[in-house]
Amino acid sequence: MSTIDTPATPTDQQVKARHRAMWASGDYPAVARELVPELGPALVTACGVRPGQRVLDVGAGTGNAALAAAAAGATVVASDLTPELLEVGRKRAADAGLELEWREGDAEALPFRTGEFDVVLSCIGAMFAPHHQPVADELTRVCRPGGTIGMLNWTPTGFVGRLLKTMSPFAPPPPPGAQPPPLWGSAEHVRELFGHRVTDLDLRTAMVAFDHCGDPLEFREYWKRNYGPTIATYRHNGADPERTAALDAAFLQFLTDSDVAGPGERARWEAEYLLVTAERSA
Repeated sequence: MSTIDTPATPTDQQVKARHRAMWASGDYPAVARELVPELGPALVTACGVRPGQRVLDVGAGTGNAALAAAAAGATVVASDLTPELLEVGRKRAADAGLELEWREGDAEALPFRTGEFDVVLSCIGAMFAPHHQPVADELTRVCRPGGTIGMLNWTPTGFVGRLLKTMSPFAPPPPPGAQPPPLWGSAEHVRELFGHRVTDLDLRTAMVAFDHCGDPLEFREYWKRNYGPTIATYRHNGADPERTAALDAAFLQFLTDSDVAGPGERARWEAEYLLVTAERSA
């Protein structure tokens, strides 16, 4: 069996086009560089990536995990739905003197052969594809038996999960059958998605600190300027000043309430994620 070849319907094509446009808006490379640079290397370490392995990074974005895997000596393919992010990744790789293959691809229908990779990983990337089961099916399909599957996903109750929940009353309606991205941060949900196709499933939570901005108002504007889902939500309400003001107020209240810094300290937010590693069943 080779790649899955399921023709996309017009509705599917529209959904994918909207996702590409959303992640190409703003400056997600800044978010990857300034807020979460350590997450990719953490996932690569957890997966035990080593020289000689063939590694696929799904939803690679600008390559935080893919570049770390290449630096560890692996042969790496970085795949993402958004070509604009891959272009940034190519430049980062060139600047670092690393060789990777960059491929445009949909996490719900990966353009790779069955069992092609020793390690298949995704760092806060594949979790944003709208349909979770096809993603889990594809991650397991392209991993060889005995290979490693690793994911790092925002949790529903962590900072990013609550940020998306705060925006959800104002956000564009999701596509039919779509599931909330932070469900990928639920251990029970991950177990159900992978089922008997994996063994040695390890699920653990950890935190990453966001201290890039000095106060909640500055951080709100950072998300509005750089993060695709936030930009899409504000654009959806752009013709309604009252709803935009309500969104601004809700967003600022959330950031004020979730600031964990003590008196006199620089503002700081802690974002919880679920680290997933497993072995592909034979």
